[in-house]
Amino acid sequence: MPDRLKTVILPLLTLIDVITEQILAFDKEIDQLADSKYPESFALCQIHGVGALTSLTFVLTLEDKHRFRKSRDAGCFLGLQPRRSQSGRSDPQLGITKAGDGYLRTLLVQCAHHILGPFGPPSALQLWGRKLAERGGKNGRRRAVVAVARKLAVPLHRLWVSQDTYEPMRGALAAAA
Repeated sequence: MPDRLKTVILPLLTLIDVITEQILAFDKEIDQLADSKYPESFALCQIHGVGALTSLTFVLTLEDKHRFRKSRDAGCFLGLQPRRSQSGRSDPQLGITKAGDGYLRTLLVQCAHHILGPFGPPSALQLWGRKLAERGGKNGRRRAVVAVARKLAVPLHRLWVSQDTYEPMRGALAAAA
């Protein structure tokens, strides 16, 4: 590498190292906060792709685990349901309502990208999302990500309420049959 290029790149690499150390320190702080004040949030981390930040944000945004009678309502509360505009015979496909907390919605979409990606073990949610993406046309992948994010809110809420163990392939055998 030329000396002239080294003088430019070395400070940038040093800065990247410092920022990486800060990010790791903040991650440890988030884990400690979740562990000390909100230990029930760790049940949500059983789902592959959901970390401490997402689970803690989910718990703090919804505030009360008994807020919804059905866990299905959690996705709608976060604005991940499609908008409706029915008139006569027309029922067009519209985007999501974006009614809830934008930050948590962003985190759930990032988790959905991780779930649908090549990372981690297969799950019923991953299989369902991939099947949805295949049949969706040119925007199928984007629709599948949002649908998986909405569907991810359901087991997150259910795990928060019940504190059970997560079964990743639950329902996959019935769907395959």
